[in-house]
Amino acid sequence: MKSLGGNGSSGRLSMEENEDEETSRLAISTFQAREEEIERKKMEVKERVELQLGRAEEETRRLAQIWEELEALSDPNRKELANVRKKIDMVNRELKPLGLGCQKKVLHSLLFSENVLSRFHLLIHNKTSQLQNEYNIRCFAYLTEQIIN
Repeated sequence: MKSLGGNGSSGRLSMEENEDEETSRLAISTFQAREEEIERKKMEVKERVELQLGRAEEETRRLAQIWEELEALSDPNRKELANVRKKIDMVNRELKPLGLGCQKKVLHSLLFSENVLSRFHLLIHNKTSQLQNEYNIRCFAYLTEQIIN
């Protein structure tokens, strides 16, 4: 008789362990899915930033070429040359904040991703600890019950 009661409790404990394992697997798969989503978004941001930086670099090269052509002009065109140089300087000033803005966006997205990952790691750790504590309590209760019976 004693063994029949023990098997029933063992079956319940095994089912609870299976539920705990399933909960852990679900939490881990959710965490992995979110990590993949964050990584995908991070790559999208990186691609957009690289595209913008590529455009800025191309414009810079074009401006440098124009600058060289302007330097090749002769003295009669000095006034026009000065006006074109002013325009080039204005464009360069406009391009500089674009590059800085791209860098800030990349840094911001990386910090955001790191923050989100840290929070998810903490949540998984806490849930795992909670499940381990519940498992230990159930095992202790089961063993206590076995000793008493």
